[in-house]
Amino acid sequence: MTEYQNQLKLQSHLDGELSEAEASEVVSLLARDPEAVALLAELRQTSEALVGFEDGIRLPESRDFFWSKIQREIEGQHSPAPERTSPVPWSARLRRLLMPATGFAVVALLALVVTRETGSGPAQSSVETSLADSGALVYHDFSARATFVWLAYPADDEFSEEDEGAGFE
Repeated sequence: MTEYQNQLKLQSHLDGELSEAEASEVVSLLARDPEAVALLAELRQTSEALVGFEDGIRLPESRDFFWSKIQREIEGQHSPAPERTSPVPWSARLRRLLMPATGFAVVALLALVVTRETGSGPAQSSVETSLADSGALVYHDFSARATFVWLAYPADDEFSEEDEGAGFE
């Protein structure tokens, strides 16, 4: 027998729960094992110390009924959960499909709005000249909110042909 089984047998012997054959087996164990004798003495002392302890405790129901409730509770905890036999409704299946699609659509819409506001989309600009040969060019960049004016200096018609020879030397 294992040590654990020996301990249980000693406790059962102390409580008077063994048959005659098992009791004689425990007596022979006590004759050859000093640790078993020490354990039996300790169990006996513990039992004597607890003799009057339970006298003040009264249960509202009988002892057997109380322990049967505990046993039912323990057995109920170990029972497996019942399997789901009812089919999943179509609305739940549709919801499982549409939730990720909705999330993707929201992310795509936010990306579109952010790129429009930051100007990372196609550039919107225009170029215009105020007069045909004025030498000024106006450039509007609407996405950057900027306007540039380019002046070509000196203008082509600023000097006449007479003054061509009068340059710097």
